[in-house]
Amino acid sequence: MSPRYRVTLTESERNALEALTRRGQTHARRFIHARALLLCDAGPHGPGWKVADVAAALGVTGRTIEHLKKRFVEEGLEAALTRKPRDKPPREVIFDGAFEARLIALACSEAPEGYRRWTVRLLADKAVELNLAPCVSHMTVQRVLKKTNLSLTSGATGKSRRKAMRPL
Repeated sequence: MSPRYRVTLTESERNALEALTRRGQTHARRFIHARALLLCDAGPHGPGWKVADVAAALGVTGRTIEHLKKRFVEEGLEAALTRKPRDKPPREVIFDGAFEARLIALACSEAPEGYRRWTVRLLADKAVELNLAPCVSHMTVQRVLKKTNLSLTSGATGKSRRKAMRPL
């Protein structure tokens, strides 16, 4: 069974949390965590609710309350109210706007010898051949072209004028 943590707030912590919950300019997660700490307070001025009751009252899980209590006891009030920073940073961007622009320019150019039009696999292979990126998946090419509404199967891939639309 996991250890239980007992939240006992000092008078200044309690006043800070009450002020935080009374102010209307607080993020929802921070507000809920502040309310949970106030309800879990087992000190002389706190109600000392059970974890299940606090979870039901605030619409969160009991595990959330347990983790909140643990962070408060081990790391302090500010760590309990703010989100934990990511351990692993987000992935580095490989395909930036310059890559997308060059890929779209390639898709708008004439198809290679022996082909009527570009395919996503041909574009992926050509992008690697031209050193636009070290490796490119055909699905990456498809997503880039989809974002720009560029259809390889239509006649209007940028190399010819579009047909005039009929009036409504």
